[in-house]
Order: sequence, then structure tokens, then C-alpha cells
Amino acid sequence: MHSSSHLRTVLDKLAHDGAFRADLARDPVAALAGIGITLNPADVPAVRSLPSAQRIAADLAAVKDKLESAAAMVLLRVSGTA
Repeated sequence: MHSSSHLRTVLDKLAHDGAFRADLARDPVAALAGIGITLNPADVPAVRSLPSAQRIAADLAAVKDKLESAAAMVLLRVSGTA
């Protein structure tokens, strides 16, 4: 299982790193392994496409907001104040 930090890392690289985008399109297993994420080759679709870097950047902002909100709720619940 991969963490939310892996998701943020992948989205950040897809939004801002053209070389990573090219590597991911060419060989997703190797590209993800390069950042510490294991992907079963059987899970890679034969036909792949990526959203634009701009779209991913927008999605990254939304994901960060949701993760920060979720983390705050977990802290409140753990502390017993929620």
C-alpha cells in the first residue's frame, strides 16, 4: 500500500517534471520504481495517456487541501476533542 506522500510526489512530478512524465509514459514500472513505488507490470494498461501538466497541478492542489483537512480531523479525533 502506498501513502498519501507517494500520491503527492507522483502528482508533483507529473505536474512539474517533463522528464518524469516522459519516463512514466515510456516505462511506468521503472519510472515509479525510481521514486520508491513498486508497480506490478501486470497492472499497467497497454494503452496509456496522461492528463496535461496543468490539469495535474490543479488536481495536486485539491488533493493537498483534502489531505490536510483529513489529517486535521484525525488529530482532533485522536486528541478526543472532536
